Amino acid sequence: MSDPAADRYTVVSADCHAGADLLDYRPYLAKKHHDDFDAWAAAYVNPYEDLLADTADRNWNSDRRLAELEADGIVAEVVFPNTIPPFFPNASLMAQPPTRAEYEQRWAGLQAHNRWLADFCAQAPGRRAGVAQILLNDVDAAVAEIRRTREAGLTGGILLPGVPPGSAVPELYSEAYDPIWAVCDELDVPVNHHGGSASPPLGPEPAARAVFMVETTWFSHRALWHLVFGGAFRRHPGLKLVLTEQGSGWIPGVLDMLDYYHGRLVSAATGAATAESKFGAGLAEAMGKGPSEVWRDNCFVGASFMRPHEVPLRERIGLDKIMWGSDYPHDEGTAPYSREGLRIAYAGLPREEVAAMVGGNAARVYGFDLALLDAVAAKHGPLVAEIAEPLTSVPPDATSPAFARGGSVRVW
Repeated sequence: MSDPAADRYTVVSADCHAGADLLDYRPYLAKKHHDDFDAWAAAYVNPYEDLLADTADRNWNSDRRLAELEADGIVAEVVFPNTIPPFFPNASLMAQPPTRAEYEQRWAGLQAHNRWLADFCAQAPGRRAGVAQILLNDVDAAVAEIRRTREAGLTGGILLPGVPPGSAVPELYSEAYDPIWAVCDELDVPVNHHGGSASPPLGPEPAARAVFMVETTWFSHRALWHLVFGGAFRRHPGLKLVLTEQGSGWIPGVLDMLDYYHGRLVSAATGAATAESKFGAGLAEAMGKGPSEVWRDNCFVGASFMRPHEVPLRERIGLDKIMWGSDYPHDEGTAPYSREGLRIAYAGLPREEVAAMVGGNAARVYGFDLALLDAVAAKHGPLVAEIAEPLTSVPPDATSPAFARGGSVRVW
């Protein structure tokens, strides 16, 4: 019989961020870009306070990162980008698709990050699933990079760039991207779409920043219905889509809405002529399964610091779909209070459900070796009994929205 006092969860954060210090990307660039990189780096002014602070090395200091994550109860992580890659004006997650003139250098910068990330993940074997970055401007180059990064050991899949309305590249529903979906299906490479990465530029005014906060998750959600209605999952049935750091409470309602429109459009196109029939022409054949079926078979959510109001929806979202994340090392992340973040969300739930949401699902999606991680968690994982205890007071210096009140007013 197991000892309850030693029974621990194996926690995998499905949402962490890392990147090299700016000048440390230079060795990972082709030599032909070194002079241009030196000039660019000398003139670049970093706009992010957290990347200038004493704690910035959490992004690239492997030993510090492992120690802080272990102290926080986390034994493995999915690693999204964070720092500024070569030739980018800001974090690549938020950057707009490059112009034709910008493409060559931006692409070289992302490839340098991918090479650095492979080395960074190799410093903690089996505990980091690095997410490779691509651009959509050149589909053949993207496919080649997906193959290369998979072979290089990046097991976190790819980061699907955002395509805001009016972009220079096709919308995500376009069949132009089929070679990308095909190689991801073939190699079992998850396609990750991270919050914040598809919003159009709005400017620096206070109102613009407020509008960004209201709209940004909606723009990130668009990848779901673009790929669903575009038929990507019909043509590539093994494709996996992960929507990360976009909340999770919106999913049941949006699926209901997508099913509603799908039903109306398909029936209109197959019945008597109506005003809607032209919108549904060819849809049933092109997309295959309905939206809820696609979600059931192909989609997952990186539910970074799942909020208490979202937890009662877990069965409608899918208990096998939810992957908790700490968002380390961001200020809005749960560190160093991830145990409290887990308690405020999951206290009182069945052990098997919690184990799936905090680690088991992520291990399955990203290919982590649970036996290896269980051995690390036996020392560092949070106690099952601890997480079962309801959180009665929020740490006074906690900065994560995981502990914020009023989240239930959010509609997407």
